Amino acid sequence: MTDTALEAIGRQQWIEPVADPVSKAVRRAYNAGGDAGRRAKNAAHGTWLGHPVHSALTDVPVGAWMTATVLDAAEAHTGDTGYGRAADVAIGFGLAGAAGAAVTGLTDWSETDGTAKKLGLAHGLINVAATSLFATSLALRRRGARGIGRAFSLAGLATVFVGAYIGGVLVYDQRIGVNHADDPDAHAWTPVLRSDELQEGERRKVSLNGAEVCVIRQHGQVCALAEHCSHLGGPLSEGTLNDGTIVCPWHGSEFRLTDGHVVNGPSTHSQPVIEAREENGGISLRT
Repeated sequence: MTDTALEAIGRQQWIEPVADPVSKAVRRAYNAGGDAGRRAKNAAHGTWLGHPVHSALTDVPVGAWMTATVLDAAEAHTGDTGYGRAADVAIGFGLAGAAGAAVTGLTDWSETDGTAKKLGLAHGLINVAATSLFATSLALRRRGARGIGRAFSLAGLATVFVGAYIGGVLVYDQRIGVNHADDPDAHAWTPVLRSDELQEGERRKVSLNGAEVCVIRQHGQVCALAEHCSHLGGPLSEGTLNDGTIVCPWHGSEFRLTDGHVVNGPSTHSQPVIEAREENGGISLRT
């Protein structure tokens, strides 16, 4: 049943015209900030952490709101209003955490495509609904309507679980936020190109033990990175070569040529580097 529902979301043609302007607006907002905007975007993606920040922040509202539900049950069972006050605090804490999760999730979602973008929009809207239910619950509690407030909390928690399920599909099925880069296994030096086949400023895709590798010559030096971008698998050999870095043509992740370090997101995973040497008129690689 759940698979059928997810497939139905993926087939909806109206979602893309709605999602595209929103994702473009998010990117424009960051770009408008110049260097500061780029640093903020990298921070929201988690390039500094080497792991998406969004998945860590989602634990805050889910944990807080589950705690609030337990405290509500304790208040109902014991009659101790102290449990109810603690539940209110937990809901408020969860709302604060939800704001951070929303910003980071929206940032990650803006760099997705296809089915992942459709499912991501559904994931986000469901979580907005859950957050609204908990915000309403907190407002009702403060007005003294605690019984109705607890009912809104239960509805919010059920909605959160639906959103979390779709979030799991995005990670485990659509592989959003995981490392897409190949890691070639070639411990011996393997010839891949003649030296004259790689001119200054060029990048070429080659095969190394069945894995694709992007070989680059810049400033007279040869270096090599895994061909498929760690973000969503974009072809680096078709990317833009900057001074000491290469930019993925799909979503703009930028990697340092010498060590694969992420200079700019959305990727949070470093790009695997392959050792390269040039001698006797040929270029060889090994891991």
